[in-house]
Amino acid sequence: MGRTKTDNIPVDVYIQFVRSLFDNAHMLVIGALCHATASLMVYWRNGQPVFLVLAGALLGIGVWRYFSLRRFHRLGGSIHDALDATRWEREYILNGSIQGLMLGLFCFISIYVYSDAYAEIAALAITLGSLVTVVGRNYGSPRMVTIFAVTFVGPIAAALILRFDIPSVVLGLLIIPFMFIIKGSADHVRNVLFSAVVGHKQARQIAQRFNRALNTMSHGLVMLGPDGKVVVGNAEAAHLMSLRSPDQLLGRSIHSLLLRGVAGGMLAPKDCRYVEAQLTRALREGRDRKVLVSFSNGQHYEFSAREGNQDLGVITFEDVTARVESEEKIRFMARYDSLTGLPNRAYFHELVGEAMASGSRDRLCALAVLDLDDFKSVNDTLGHPVGDGLIYAVAERLAAVAGQGVNVSRFGGDEFMIFFDRVEDESHLTGLLDQIFADLQGEVDVAGHSLRIQASAGTVLSRVEDTDVDAMIVKADLALYKAKELGKNNWRLFEAAMDAAFRNRQMMKADLRTAVEGKALRVVYQPIVAMNTMRIASCEALCRWDHPDLGPVSPSVFIPLAEEMGIISEISTFVLAAACAECAKWPAQTSVSVNLSAKDFRSRDVVQKVRDALATSGLAAGRLEIEVTETALLDDKSLTRQYIEELKQLGVRIALDDFGTGYSSLSYLHTLPLDKIKIDRSFLMDVTQNKRSLDLLKGIVDLTRVLGLTVTIEGVETFEQLKILVHSVKPDLVQGFLFGAALSASGIETMSNVTWPFAAELRPVAKLATT
Repeated sequence: MGRTKTDNIPVDVYIQFVRSLFDNAHMLVIGALCHATASLMVYWRNGQPVFLVLAGALLGIGVWRYFSLRRFHRLGGSIHDALDATRWEREYILNGSIQGLMLGLFCFISIYVYSDAYAEIAALAITLGSLVTVVGRNYGSPRMVTIFAVTFVGPIAAALILRFDIPSVVLGLLIIPFMFIIKGSADHVRNVLFSAVVGHKQARQIAQRFNRALNTMSHGLVMLGPDGKVVVGNAEAAHLMSLRSPDQLLGRSIHSLLLRGVAGGMLAPKDCRYVEAQLTRALREGRDRKVLVSFSNGQHYEFSAREGNQDLGVITFEDVTARVESEEKIRFMARYDSLTGLPNRAYFHELVGEAMASGSRDRLCALAVLDLDDFKSVNDTLGHPVGDGLIYAVAERLAAVAGQGVNVSRFGGDEFMIFFDRVEDESHLTGLLDQIFADLQGEVDVAGHSLRIQASAGTVLSRVEDTDVDAMIVKADLALYKAKELGKNNWRLFEAAMDAAFRNRQMMKADLRTAVEGKALRVVYQPIVAMNTMRIASCEALCRWDHPDLGPVSPSVFIPLAEEMGIISEISTFVLAAACAECAKWPAQTSVSVNLSAKDFRSRDVVQKVRDALATSGLAAGRLEIEVTETALLDDKSLTRQYIEELKQLGVRIALDDFGTGYSSLSYLHTLPLDKIKIDRSFLMDVTQNKRSLDLLKGIVDLTRVLGLTVTIEGVETFEQLKILVHSVKPDLVQGFLFGAALSASGIETMSNVTWPFAAELRPVAKLATT
């Protein structure tokens, strides 16, 4: 350990001593005020100008020392090495010496030059009071203590001796030893502190604390010596290896420890070799490396290895079972329908895309869209829980068909899709679908209601090289519509005769393009209600198209058309500009939410588009929320993240729309700068009747809220749903038809300060939910 040249103490202790000189800077100001005040009082008493000058000098040097100490703290308040400590000590001594000389001069003039009783008392009182602080404040610098002792006591002794009368001379001589007493006291304090810092007792305490911390940490830890043997291990590591104490870890190699896991049946031999290879490589290369290991008892541990100091390697591991299970739960919710357990729309699209991309390109494949007949009447007459039960029963029968080369999905609502990867010919497909319809026939009991399953389907047969997933879905949908037209409860194969439907579709595309170019679309706003106030906090901007011949066209029809035509970004621009312009007229507490498509996030123009809309409307950026679809996240994660971050820099808030219906991932919630998650209405459909659905919804809300995200639940249609949300789920915001249909911009402005009529009935519960 390095040592200073003057005090023969360790460098780190010397640095701490110098560091202590710069504490309690405010005491210098207090002392300076006392010194200056005493000198002013003397001037007021005897009128000698020299005391007025001394008062200014004493105050000035005190303030100068104060700012010198403050500068030290502004620069970080740290000293890096002995040279740095010496530099700061010299500065401190220089400033202190000037103050000591000025105070000594004040004493000498008061006692010797002007023999004034009040001046003598004032000088002695102030100086002796300052002497008290010398030891406690300046023990860290022996030179400063010596200088203060000489400059404080020396002038007093000299002034008394120079009077040349025996009492004064004796008194002056008696004061001189106090210089040595002050220095000796400071040395004693410094030695005591030095002993406390480096003494054996403190070293043992530090070692005990380290040992306690090591053996109470939740992570397992072992440290390896240069020979690869364990030199340090904690209690958690011993517990995992089924050892009684950490001492039994010592001297063992990583190989022998992993073999204990193999012998206990917790770790497969191949996993043992893999883990050992990865950890050994990390230690050898000096890089951090993490390895996730799953044990036979269902636990998951994450091992981390890194090179340490002095040829020591460190391996830590922690139980990440809860994290892995949570990620698996989120992954399952993102890929599978919450009601039926079948793959959802996005995951089905991925599975089919992967299946079509592999194997022979000239093989035949088929896709069928199946829709329950008159399902809406079941919901309307028997309620949504019964409707969900019917969907679940159909899903069970369709799931029996799934297997090698056959994928089944619930696409949403009462719609299912089946993909056949390899079909021999049309007759083969006919046999498959006839068998499926035969298996669906019959009645099912749902909550005491006997319901007959009746469905219609459309299918398309194509060569893989001539089609893609989206094209097959479109054609299967057209065939489904034909089956519905022909009396339902049957299926139809897409035929060339259905070209007319395509032509009609093309005509609708042309009309849509004309409407977009002529700005014939309009924007309405669906209220988003705050749970704690039951007032409109925000609203979602929705696009509407009133066709001159067909009347209102559903967004579910013209939005996919716009995406297919490549004009969805033009619609987004129109809706964004209109929503910002209208929101700027609303009360300040009301914001607006706008959906942007996946295509919008394929271009950097999306940021400029939002910037222009805000600038033109004058709307504050914090009142605009952009809803991002999971499709946008799937297209190009890195580019989408970049655009989202740039939007966040504008002050705009970001929401992930329809969470749970697409290929959601926990990584989105963790890595993307999101402000809000909008949970899809499908999670709410049977929440009042099915405890499992309620638990699932609560789990999603809890998982997202832990990440600091605002939660909105869509699709609130009944008062019972709202009550259970307020009481059990506690989201931040809700929206749905319970609060009425979408409103015009003026309707939102009118309703912005209106509390919903049923708020009074919910208030006691809502208050409890938000406490």
